[in-house]
Amino acid sequence: MNTRTENLEHLAIIMDGNRRWAKNKGLPARAGHRQGAKTLEQICEDARDLGIKCLTLYAFSTENWGRSDEEVGALMELLREYLNGGLKKLQENNVRIMFIGERAMLAPDIAEKMHEIEENTKNNSAFKLCLAISYGSRAEIVAAAKACMNEAINKKLSPQDLDEEMFSRFLYTYGLKNPDMVVRTGGEKRISNYLLWQIAYSELYFSEVLWPDFNREELQKVINDYNQRERRYGKN
Repeated sequence: MNTRTENLEHLAIIMDGNRRWAKNKGLPARAGHRQGAKTLEQICEDARDLGIKCLTLYAFSTENWGRSDEEVGALMELLREYLNGGLKKLQENNVRIMFIGERAMLAPDIAEKMHEIEENTKNNSAFKLCLAISYGSRAEIVAAAKACMNEAINKKLSPQDLDEEMFSRFLYTYGLKNPDMVVRTGGEKRISNYLLWQIAYSELYFSEVLWPDFNREELQKVINDYNQRERRYGKN
């Protein structure tokens, strides 16, 4: 039985397990990443159908640049393919698409396409999809700190006025509600430099399922688990 959520508005997912999924099947890593991209599309539809309003998905970290040239190259080609076609259905279904991360590290054509998609979908309102690509949370926080310093140097910001709310305006995710829950697939139990500022009080859920096998049933388990929790925010 499907149970829609009333309170789980923003779900963040660390999509882990693509390479292990491929290895288990005797396939190259790129096959796992391709299947993972298909799962991403389906989970977006399922999440919206089940009442979630925003998904933030960890697609490619700054640390992932350290993988082999062959794997990184395959990932970038898959990203190009996805940007030029895979996201079209979501755009047509009134989904707003955003990207967070260090775009200067990406090829110019990829960065330009990301900007184009953001502009084309900025007025869409049915659902929000935020993709973290070339993203690392520590780098995001450092960039925000530098931006604050520049504002202070230019006398647009007084250090005495800086608080958590103001600092958050300099983060990539400004304008998005902080995640209610963070899910990591693939059996690992760590955050891996993901949204460290934003998830200070997020609920955590670790799934043994590899990302390419994650489906609506597994998403429903996440929602059911969240609905049973009491969020205290450190108050009691």
